[in-house]
Amino acid sequence: MNSPEHALSAKTRWVWRETLRIHRRAPETRLASSLSSIEIFVALYYGGILRHDAAEPLAELRDRLIISKGHGSICMYPILADLGFFPVEALDKVCQAGGFLGGIPDPVIPGYETVNGSLGHGLGVATGMALGLKRKASDRAVFVLAGDGELHEGANWEAAMFAAHHGLDNLNLIVDDNRISMLDYTNKIVGHGDLAGRFAAFGWQAEEADGHDVVQVRERLAAMKENHSGKPKVLVAKTRKGHGVPKLEGEPLCHIINPKPELLDQLLGEAP
Repeated sequence: MNSPEHALSAKTRWVWRETLRIHRRAPETRLASSLSSIEIFVALYYGGILRHDAAEPLAELRDRLIISKGHGSICMYPILADLGFFPVEALDKVCQAGGFLGGIPDPVIPGYETVNGSLGHGLGVATGMALGLKRKASDRAVFVLAGDGELHEGANWEAAMFAAHHGLDNLNLIVDDNRISMLDYTNKIVGHGDLAGRFAAFGWQAEEADGHDVVQVRERLAAMKENHSGKPKVLVAKTRKGHGVPKLEGEPLCHIINPKPELLDQLLGEAP
C-alpha cells in the first residue's frame, strides 16, 4: 500500500503533467507561474489541510482560500476537477468559447473565492475575512497564496500590520517565493532580503520551507493551522518559477515565455 507521502508526490507529478497539457492547449495561460505553486495546492487539497465541500463550494463551514496570484493557479484546475468541483471535461475548454476556465480565474469557477486580476490585494481581502470570522467566533481558517513579486505593493504591508494588531491567528499566508517577477528577478527590482524576517518584524510567526517538497510543505501548513498563539502566520515557500521545464525554469523572463509545443510534447511523451 502506498504511503501518504508517496500519494502526495504522485499527485504532484500528475498535476504537473496536467498543467502542461492545459498550457499546450491554451498557450495564453501563464505556465511558469503555475508550475512554482503546484506542491502548495497539492498539500492544501490532498494533504488534509483545507476543509472544503465540492458539492457546496461556498458552504459556511469551509476554510477560505484566497489566491492572490490568480494567473499562477492554472495548476489548480485539474485539482478542482479531480475533487468534483466541476466536470473533468471542462479542462479541455480552458480559454475556449463555451468554457468557463479562463487564463485568469474568477469566482465563476467553483472553488475560487475572489476576483484575481490586479495583484497585491489578496492579503488584504484575506485579512478582512479572517477578522470577520474571528468576530463571529468561527474556528474556520483563512489561507492566502501570494507571489513574492506582488509583495512590492505597499497594501500588503498595511494588511500585515493590521493582521498582527488584531491578533488574527486564523490567517495563514503562503508566499510563493520564486524570486522572479514579471520582467526580471525580484532582487533587481526591489529586493526582499530575509522575507521571513520582515514578516516577523511585523509581528507575524514566520517559517520557511522547500516549496517543492510537498511533504515538508504539508507538515508546515498543518502546524501553522493548529497554532493559535495570537499571531498571523506566514510560510515562505522557496520555489522555482517554471519548475521542471528546461529553458523556462529560473529564466528572468519566464513569466511571459511560452515553451515551444515540441518541448511540451517531449516532456509529456505524447502527441498533442
